[in-house]
Amino acid sequence: MLLAVVVVAGTVRVPLVALSPGPTFNTLADVRGQTVVAVSGRPVYPTTGHLEMTTVGVSDNLKALNAVAAWLNPHQELVPRAAIYPPGKTDQQVEQENTAQFTDSENDAEVAALSYLREPVKVVVGPLSVDAPAAGVLKEGDQLLSVKGESVTSPGQVSQILTTTHPGDRVPVSYQRGDAPASEGTVTVGARPDGPQGFLGITPEGRPQDPNQIVISLGDIGGPSAGLVFALAVIDKLTPDDLTGGKFIAGTGEIGPTGAVGPIGGIPLKMIGARQAGATVFLVPAANCAEAASNAPAGLQLIKVNALADAVTSLTNLRAGRAVPGC
Repeated sequence: MLLAVVVVAGTVRVPLVALSPGPTFNTLADVRGQTVVAVSGRPVYPTTGHLEMTTVGVSDNLKALNAVAAWLNPHQELVPRAAIYPPGKTDQQVEQENTAQFTDSENDAEVAALSYLREPVKVVVGPLSVDAPAAGVLKEGDQLLSVKGESVTSPGQVSQILTTTHPGDRVPVSYQRGDAPASEGTVTVGARPDGPQGFLGITPEGRPQDPNQIVISLGDIGGPSAGLVFALAVIDKLTPDDLTGGKFIAGTGEIGPTGAVGPIGGIPLKMIGARQAGATVFLVPAANCAEAASNAPAGLQLIKVNALADAVTSLTNLRAGRAVPGC
């Protein structure tokens, strides 16, 4: 009878998936014969050490005995399958969304890195809010050339310019739609719920001026959490300073085009994977610090990061032997 129970348990699927440390990749190197961050048409500086991106592996189609084994494994975590594959979406749709997020993270990493280096990027109009004041003038996809007479060269610059406006002000904008010549219009800015300045009701998004000059390539990976490490790899290759100083540095974090670093999931498993790969330093989004500090493997120094500039400063200080903010 006991044997029958064990056999049945071993064949019954459970609505769970097992998460585990996934593979890690050095973004300064080649992976599967392809340069992860390839730069052409401009000087590239030598790099050393590792800027390692980390992942979480997902094991699906678990049988009951597999789930028990994962529950007993300190390097695995069981979560409801619906947390990874939401009801109402096919597995293929989930994978497509993860791939799209990864592609967006590559673009945002390039834009954040170039903006940090004070190099101009294209700013395009993203989704417009409901009843956006700019709706009669701007459309999603327009390249925004200037606002209030000031050239726009980064997404964050738009909100900075608008801090000098008030609701009801008439603000001139210049833009380009497709291949048409530049156009001009005037937007009567609206009121923001969180401040006294006017707003256009658009989401400014960044794009590299030359989309072929920096190419980030790493197939079969999904999600947005490699953004911070990608941005650092771009900066490391485009500047003479050696960010890592030869150290094995890993990290994670979603990055926005302005350089803000957002929290991610699975950080305990990512830290385990990083330490197993040889990392001695791990860059942690500030919002993940409490979780990271309580789960950090021995021998892994944690560095707290709010923004891309924080990460660059901390790596510079670490290389020089100065103190860095921990979790």
